[in-house]
Amino acid sequence: MNDTEIRTIFLEEIGNIAPESDSRKLDPAADLREALDLDSMDFLNLMTAIHRRVGVNIPELDYPELFTLDGAIRYLANQLK
Repeated sequence: MNDTEIRTIFLEEIGNIAPESDSRKLDPAADLREALDLDSMDFLNLMTAIHRRVGVNIPELDYPELFTLDGAIRYLANQLK
């Protein structure tokens, strides 16, 4: 799975969690929780959805690495190697 595919999946799942958000305008370096007004349950639901879609276990200790779109893509790409 390449970075573009990971990005697409991540943005699709963000759209499912926060349908009112416009992920096309999302700064890839912005904190997703602040930029999209995600609470802790929203973020947990996002991590669960990502796990289901790509099959990567994401320990809670690694969540900070996925706080930005760029970080999430990097993290998932490394895990999928």
